Amino acid sequence: MKTLIKILFFLFLSNTIFAQISDKNFQNPPSEYGIRCWWWWLNGNVTKEAITRDLHEMKAKGFSGACIFDAGGQNQRGNGDVPEGPLWGSPAWRELYLHAINEADRLGLVMSLSIQSGWNLGGPDITPAEAAKQVVFSEVNVKGGTKIQQILPQPKGHEGFYQDIIVLAIPTKNFPNRQPIRDFQNKAATKEVGWSVPETRPLLTDILATEGEEDASVGQVSNLSQFVKDGVLNWDAPEGEWTIIRFGYAPTGAEVSTSSGKWQGHVIDYTSEKHFNRYWDTNVEPLLKMIGNKAGKTLKYLQTDSFEAGGMNWSDKFEDEFKKRRGYDPTPYLPVLAGKIIENREASNRFLTDLRKTLSDCIADNHYRVFAKRAKEYGMGIQPESAGPHAGPFDGLKNYGHSEIMMSEFWSPSPHRSKDIDRFFVKQAASAAKIFNKTLVGAESFTTIGPHWNDVIWADMKPSADHEFCAGLNLVYLHTFTCSPKEMGLPGQEYFAGTHFNPNVTWWNYSMPFVKYLSRIQYLMQNGVAQADVLYYYGDHIPNIGRYKDDDPAQALPNYDYDLINEDKLMDLSVKNGKIYLPHGVSYQVLALPNHQILSLKALRKVKELVENGATVVGEKPFSTASLVGGNEAEKELETITEQLWNSSKIRPISSKEALKNKGILPDCEFVYKSDSKKFDYIHRVADNTDYYFISNQNKEAISLTAAFRITGKQPEIWNTVTGEISPAKRFHQINGRTFVDLSFNPNGSVFVVFRKDIPNHTPEKSKNNPLVYKPLQEINNTWNVSFDTKWGGPKSAKFDKLISWTDRPEEGIKYYSGKAIYKTTFDVFNVGKVLNLADVKLSLGEVKDVGIAKVKLNGKDLGILWCPPYQVSVAGLLKEKGNKLEIEIVNTWRNRLIGDREKPQNERFTKTNITIKPDWKLEQSGLLGPVRLLD
Repeated sequence: MKTLIKILFFLFLSNTIFAQISDKNFQNPPSEYGIRCWWWWLNGNVTKEAITRDLHEMKAKGFSGACIFDAGGQNQRGNGDVPEGPLWGSPAWRELYLHAINEADRLGLVMSLSIQSGWNLGGPDITPAEAAKQVVFSEVNVKGGTKIQQILPQPKGHEGFYQDIIVLAIPTKNFPNRQPIRDFQNKAATKEVGWSVPETRPLLTDILATEGEEDASVGQVSNLSQFVKDGVLNWDAPEGEWTIIRFGYAPTGAEVSTSSGKWQGHVIDYTSEKHFNRYWDTNVEPLLKMIGNKAGKTLKYLQTDSFEAGGMNWSDKFEDEFKKRRGYDPTPYLPVLAGKIIENREASNRFLTDLRKTLSDCIADNHYRVFAKRAKEYGMGIQPESAGPHAGPFDGLKNYGHSEIMMSEFWSPSPHRSKDIDRFFVKQAASAAKIFNKTLVGAESFTTIGPHWNDVIWADMKPSADHEFCAGLNLVYLHTFTCSPKEMGLPGQEYFAGTHFNPNVTWWNYSMPFVKYLSRIQYLMQNGVAQADVLYYYGDHIPNIGRYKDDDPAQALPNYDYDLINEDKLMDLSVKNGKIYLPHGVSYQVLALPNHQILSLKALRKVKELVENGATVVGEKPFSTASLVGGNEAEKELETITEQLWNSSKIRPISSKEALKNKGILPDCEFVYKSDSKKFDYIHRVADNTDYYFISNQNKEAISLTAAFRITGKQPEIWNTVTGEISPAKRFHQINGRTFVDLSFNPNGSVFVVFRKDIPNHTPEKSKNNPLVYKPLQEINNTWNVSFDTKWGGPKSAKFDKLISWTDRPEEGIKYYSGKAIYKTTFDVFNVGKVLNLADVKLSLGEVKDVGIAKVKLNGKDLGILWCPPYQVSVAGLLKEKGNKLEIEIVNTWRNRLIGDREKPQNERFTKTNITIKPDWKLEQSGLLGPVRLLD
């Protein structure tokens, strides 16, 4: 018994310690907080040797794991091919997979596995009967008043599979000038609404109806299926002209995308539990069984990539699913899918809304729920990109409800996605983690289409990641880390997209500080709970995908934060002392409703309950459910409830910000003194008794500002995300419930402001200290001896009388050089008496081009790697009066060498890759540009 008590006490103590934020863990994050990657097995062309090398390199650089992702796509956008390796899931492929899992297990890495090659889920063994399907139809017109014997053509598009649904008759009418249902294909879910979180709420409404434009009332729709055999109709037709519509379903034709070798085929039916289970039993189960207890131990997560399967709107047993979930028979409304208007335009649109919602329910319950259930049998979780940004017929948050890692994506700047709204998608995933009480918010990170090997870490990658950290990201998955066997040369084989980040990039051995930067942030972001004052109900329409944070549907930004919630989780809310709570204790001050003025009756009833229990709810008054569920009685109840809540001003159509102000809730984080044209962002988390704010300068220049935090009685500390240094803020004051802190940011800089140590509430303002502003003491403009790697065409040594870009040099070996170069010079210190007695002296490198990495040594002392502005390092105590030896290593990307090789014959090239070097590629400035100075 005493032993048990000791164990329990130890566990309690361990959990208590873990809950606290640790200086040591921030400065040197434990390995479990490392980044991960999409480990691209390109066209299956990997080897055991390359697998072992990659995993060892990941471990050495501080990665916590990787996701094995077999895929093709190497030859897209005009690029060359690579050899075809073993087919995904084949015996030879399994041998490589087993080797990878065993190596990862030995190294203590956490692995994920994409359960196919490429995406969407599917493959060569998906039969047409198992494929994604949609309604197809044919129609004929007949005259009644006699017995009709009529061949009903089988609808087209069956692709080897067709199944009848029903045969219906409606009166024949012609409307030569009638407007079709607006956005019909999107409403009927026969295609994706869009590729980048499109606004889908307009699908709930249509143009104004015209009197007499309907083809038939529901009562005029006749089911003739009993009179049809082998496609022939035998029917005693009543008087009049009739349109006979034969409805069935057939494959959509959607194919697996970007897969390796022969892993081609149909996309699976996402609405069918039976078809997913068959796929699992055939393709996934054997892979899990063969690794024994490493399933759930080393291989912890299973992955599918983003839904890009186009439309799908029917399946076997879908009619039963519809009746069960919506409570009425859909078949009298099927003529709507043939472009008809049944009952009236509004009723037809409501049916289409119900259709999409049923599809969403089936995708979540019959695909992602089953995926999670099967994985759980092995002690594993799932991490599918199940919530966009491609707008399939689903509710993103509903799908996320089955995930263990809420997986999203974000992009570095590229021509394919140049706007922020097309690059950043993590906010929805972070909200899902919070409302479903999960820890990890992952993202396919730094994706691009267009650029290759011209990365600038501080200008492209860092601000993109920082933007999404502010949205709630806490686990980076590099996209992409390609496995490239040594036979493929350097830079080797690569996918057509993604920022290349792997051991074949020139700067890999200098990447540790950036990886550590990301890991530091992930350490703090994976602990505690994100704070938000506003909960935004994002509606029950389908497709429904949360957009990027700055979209601000709750009208809470910039001084407050918000989370998204969907209809299912809305039902779990409760109210206590005016606050709105989720069951696991997360609370909010305000619930905001969507402004499209449509709510399901289920959601409205819940809102009424919350208001009656004291919740603050804001939003526009709904005028419709946009559904046929419940019929006219549902609309009457909606009218009754809305009159009770809005006419009495229990709910007001104001912004969340205004509601919070009315409640006396101060801004959580406000950037008080800054230029309005400059962009900053933040996120606030609480762990144990510590509040901390991650703040990002999203500008390429250094900026100072004052930030006000809704905290008093605690000492603000500045935790430097780049260096790991921790120091108390020197200039701050407290007034009226807030702490005002003066902050200085480097270009694209970021810091944590941490509040953990108690101080008096009325601490006087301290003396000003702005550590980012330094005065020049001396410029080091001596001649530099620069050595290059002759293996890559550079000279063994070259003199630089002044610091210029390598691309401005006449020597071909320097102009087109890629890789490492070492700058050396010797200098004396001017004004010795002053400089050597200063408490701190900085060495500033000025501009560093192109990837932006420099490693510094002074008088034999390694001063580390600099990878972002201001490229400064302390040299206090290292300077001497004469003969200071300065050595600076600079590395650039592969870009220039690839351009230099572009016109060379294959046998004269230094590089080898499948990526086509385009004629419009330009040389990138490279090298140390300076000025190199000593600063005070």
